[in-house]
Amino acid sequence: MTQTDDRTGTGLALFPPGFRWGVATAAYQIEGAAAEDGRTPSIWDTFARTPGRVHLGQTGDIACDHYHRYADDVALMRDLGIDTYRFSVSWPRIRPDGTGPVNPLGLDFYDRLTDTLLAAGIAPMVTLYHWDLPQCLEDRGGWTVRETAHHFAEYAGAVYDRLGDRVRTWTTLNEPWCSAFLGYATGDQAPGRTEPDAAFRAAHHLLLGHGLAARALRAAGAREISITVNLTPVSPRDPQDRHDVAAAGLVDGLHNRIFLDPILNGRYPADMLEHMARFTTLEHIADGDEELIGAPIDLLGVNYYAPTLVAAKVGTPSSDRFPGTEGVEHLDPGLPVTAMGWPVEADGLRRLLVRLARDYPATPLMITENGAAYHDSAEDGRVADAERVDYLRTHLLAAHRAIGEGADLRGYLAWSLMDNFEWAYGYEKRFGLVRVDYDTQRRIPKDSALWYSGVIGRNGI
Repeated sequence: MTQTDDRTGTGLALFPPGFRWGVATAAYQIEGAAAEDGRTPSIWDTFARTPGRVHLGQTGDIACDHYHRYADDVALMRDLGIDTYRFSVSWPRIRPDGTGPVNPLGLDFYDRLTDTLLAAGIAPMVTLYHWDLPQCLEDRGGWTVRETAHHFAEYAGAVYDRLGDRVRTWTTLNEPWCSAFLGYATGDQAPGRTEPDAAFRAAHHLLLGHGLAARALRAAGAREISITVNLTPVSPRDPQDRHDVAAAGLVDGLHNRIFLDPILNGRYPADMLEHMARFTTLEHIADGDEELIGAPIDLLGVNYYAPTLVAAKVGTPSSDRFPGTEGVEHLDPGLPVTAMGWPVEADGLRRLLVRLARDYPATPLMITENGAAYHDSAEDGRVADAERVDYLRTHLLAAHRAIGEGADLRGYLAWSLMDNFEWAYGYEKRFGLVRVDYDTQRRIPKDSALWYSGVIGRNGI
């Protein structure tokens, strides 16, 4: 039971017994070894090599060289007291042509990583898709075609066949909103397409892939199946103005409910089906798809970074990120920002978790990403990142309050273990608890890592 321990006089905010504490990473962002042991290009390899797409033309070819340095990275996690490590598997390592024979060398790496984690007392938490679709599948239509969802389920089964005896928690997708809308509508992320109709088809096929993979994993004996969605609390500028409220409802639908409702209720929201019909015929949604997508999961992963504030304003053009939102203005909430320019509001996390508990009851939750990029540097072997410490502290206190208000929160994973390839930002933005010197690959635990280690040891703040 969550409680505040006043017996020590410290006012320690304790988390429930068994609360899971960890860190998260993604394959393309840290592994490197982009062309080793049979791995073929993903859409991110292609995107990063396209002029003008990524900061300074940087790529994930080497990244943090985790593919070769994983043992040292696991030892670092062990020393920090981490008990859960969420990592993703690179699809083009496992099935280099996307659909054909399994590459044993690719699976061997994750086999070694899993065993090393377990030997260190760290639970491996596998994410099967963190944006690195094999380029050969994108060449055949990518997530805009139904076949990709079936290929994903086959790939998921291949990974489970090798690791399923040792991995408890299986996450199908990471942030399908980003994959669909940043990948296919805005072009800001791989594969870099700017086709709103394709984004809605991609969103559905991503969810279908989740449903098919979840069914395959369940049949194979998976103990805990999850999906991770990036969510934001969307607020109207004036809660008493019906036009502002309607604007917030539309953006909430396109960012949150379009994924949450089919996953947790087994059906798309009626208003979102009507909205999608502006861009596509909906013929890609076959009979039975929604039921398949809504098959029970054991854990909902929540990635939270920032709130959203909107208002109705006649004449405002549609946001590329949210097709069909003419007349909706996105507002600056006037909050402090991170190095990404993202507003910082810890209470947004509390509101989000409480909303999930209210709207989707009996759904166990886990914060699978939360963190911040700041401009920090190493001086005399130390990285004093007080802003990040404050960010983590306030967000953890917000999560603690949400538990007190009824959220069934099972764990917290900080993003990220270490500085890494931050997608289109290249190596410019640093989210890590551990600093990486990309020239030498030296790892330096920041003050935030040491602070977080203390939280884990106390199971509280």
